[in-house]
Amino acid sequence: MRTTVIPAQITTVEDKIAGNLNFTQILLLLSALMTDTFIYAVLPQRLHFTMYKLPLMAAATLLCLILSLRIKGRVVLNWFLLLSSYYLRPRFYIFNKNDPFSRKGIMFALDTEKPGRVKAVKTRRTKDKSLSLADFIKTRAVPASLRQELNFKFDRKGGLDVSFSEIKS
Repeated sequence: MRTTVIPAQITTVEDKIAGNLNFTQILLLLSALMTDTFIYAVLPQRLHFTMYKLPLMAAATLLCLILSLRIKGRVVLNWFLLLSSYYLRPRFYIFNKNDPFSRKGIMFALDTEKPGRVKAVKTRRTKDKSLSLADFIKTRAVPASLRQELNFKFDRKGGLDVSFSEIKS
């Protein structure tokens, strides 16, 4: 029996089942046989030989034989699948850098109003961070009466800094 050494780099080795035929070729030849049997058994005048069945059987057998041939080491059916996938691919790819694929769905609203000029006012810090309800109401009423803006800022330790700034129009 003749043996051949197959290098480790070649991974596309096909198993030969009968002679020089691989599994795909044998399936194609069996499909020709099954198609001919279907034509003979199902078409009118079932299980009787008629002249119109002969060209249909010949065409099915010839098609399967052609698909099972080898060209450049590959079965014609594989070439047909390769070329059909190439010709049926999309022809144009339009690149859009604003494509929303794989982006988070955050929409930003743009403010169209122009902010007024703000002048910083000296602030004083108090060590006591607690306000009574009356003091809180007074501080909320101050900006409305004096045309000042009340700003709240949180510091790193969780404290709240309150500042007033004068608004110039």
